[in-house]
Amino acid sequence: MQNSSSVVDFEQKSSTCTAGPAFPFLDLKAQFASIRDEVTARVLSVLNSQQFILGPEVESFEKEIAAWNSSQSAVACASGSDALLLTLMALEIGPGDEVITTPFSFVATVGCIARLGAKPVFVDIDPDTFNLHPVRLEGAITSATRAILPVHLFGCPVDLDPILKVASANSIPVVEDAAQAIGARSHDRAVGNFGAMGCFSFFPSKNLGCAGDGGLVVTNDQILADRLRILRSHGSRKRYSYELVGMNSRLDALQAAILRVKLPHLNKWTEARRRNAENYAALFSEFGLGNEVRISKAPEHAYHVFNQFTIRTPNRDALRSHLSACGIPTQIYYPSPLHLQPAFAYLGHRPGDYPESERACQEALSLPIYPELPSEQQVGVVRAIAQFFGR
Repeated sequence: MQNSSSVVDFEQKSSTCTAGPAFPFLDLKAQFASIRDEVTARVLSVLNSQQFILGPEVESFEKEIAAWNSSQSAVACASGSDALLLTLMALEIGPGDEVITTPFSFVATVGCIARLGAKPVFVDIDPDTFNLHPVRLEGAITSATRAILPVHLFGCPVDLDPILKVASANSIPVVEDAAQAIGARSHDRAVGNFGAMGCFSFFPSKNLGCAGDGGLVVTNDQILADRLRILRSHGSRKRYSYELVGMNSRLDALQAAILRVKLPHLNKWTEARRRNAENYAALFSEFGLGNEVRISKAPEHAYHVFNQFTIRTPNRDALRSHLSACGIPTQIYYPSPLHLQPAFAYLGHRPGDYPESERACQEALSLPIYPELPSEQQVGVVRAIAQFFGR
């Protein structure tokens, strides 16, 4: 156990690190090296065709990923943020409406609500999963609630059964923010298929990433799928005829081509992330860090895909400084909850309104977990954490 000296005292005493040479938090070059020839050939094919906006490459990708995710329809768009916005537009969310979501997420989750003039209504998180706590949901519903937007954060699927039960009882659609959770399953069902629509991001750091921005909406409702396709293309089904006020949010054919190469590898990459998570758990146990650090754990219902491997400790900031000195990269997701961000100050929230989210912002620290991460580097990471705590 940690001795009576403070963490600061220990850091002052510690002058060496045992983690080994510095390495990246996410090594995209290692992944690209394994598929370079496939990607190059597919990209050259698109360049030779000179068809860059929607077209057969995007249509093929939509069909392939819909089948992969066991969804009836997939509608590709320009980013994960746009995917969220398009879903709320498809549901005709607007001024006077309320959308329930979590304050512990990336800003796009709440930004899409605010951009439509609707009011974000927050529900605090479960400290074990970082996800919206279903038990707290019912108390947030009002006569103005028009949608519920849970987030499968860090790749850990929300237990949607109790959320859907409340939503169904109140005739409220559920939109899943699965930006970080492609391939995740709850009760052996792929995320994105529980609610009215599910949103994914293909930002390069995601488990399935393109060479820039990209996004996708899946749905099992053909009316919504048709509406999404119209909305992503200026509200138009045919040229110069506009049925709705839409937006320009079309996935480029070049990005679709890259994603089509990557998709068949995704299951393998996901299993590598899960093995790395298991390895971390074993190492934390081996070094006896159970009292100092809480590690990511998947609930029984969940197939966690570990877009991030996130630990918790009250000594987070000091630990991060120590790891940085050891050449170990980390990330903080997220340093401030959304209800306390200046952009949403108009909502009138104060510190203490959502204590679990606020505590997570003070304690959460994400460690490298990309598929190609060598096991010896994981050993170095945990050894350095153990060193920090005097192990």
